Amino acid sequence: MKVLVPVKRVVDYNVKVRVKSDGSGVDIANVKMSMNPFDEIAVEEAMRLKEGGKVTEVVAVSCGVAQCQETLRTAMAIGADRGILVETTEELQPLAVAKLLKALADKEQPQLIILGKQAIDDDSNQTGQMLAALLGWGQATFASKVVIEDGKATVTREVDGGLETIALPLPAIVTTDLRLNEPRYVTLPNIMKAKKKPLENVKPADLGVDVTPRLKTLKVSEPPKRSAGIMVKDIAELVSKLRNEAKVI
Repeated sequence: MKVLVPVKRVVDYNVKVRVKSDGSGVDIANVKMSMNPFDEIAVEEAMRLKEGGKVTEVVAVSCGVAQCQETLRTAMAIGADRGILVETTEELQPLAVAKLLKALADKEQPQLIILGKQAIDDDSNQTGQMLAALLGWGQATFASKVVIEDGKATVTREVDGGLETIALPLPAIVTTDLRLNEPRYVTLPNIMKAKKKPLENVKPADLGVDVTPRLKTLKVSEPPKRSAGIMVKDIAELVSKLRNEAKVI
């Protein structure tokens, strides 16, 4: 069974992002970039399925600028067998990424696509669902446990009321949540091995996909700074301030 794992290059989660002075977006110049943490969990899960004998090949895919090759090499250092980069300098929005992944899925014919539930830069949480709709496959989002058996995926997913377990036939889409697993530490020998693994480079035009942005960002601004807390003498004063100043009750 072949598994496709999309991975995204984002600002490292330890970095405090800065908004550009003109409010047009986030400043990523000279900023550390890394693999989206949710996608890292997806790669780890694909590797665990392979190590469990359920998967024969893991293919990592990334869409974006040439530097995304670094992200793919990281995925291959974790254990992915090969990588595919859809290279473009266009701003890629969720629908465009879903269309690119759909074209690759038609070409590669995977039985399972595992990807992070969302990226930590735009927090859209849309690509997996859009991809499932475009392919006409079943989907299981926010997965905290995945079991592959007898041509179907049994997925425990996190919902508002607790946990829900669903079964869906393969091929299918699974999006990963934080509690699915803990990604392994990438060792230096595996980093060196990843440099020798095949990495294919294609363009959106090669896949017949138009990635022109459909949405326009009007303005990006930082959230207002929180004011310092104050001490109250008693419950009566607290209720009074909540009612008259904060106006929340």
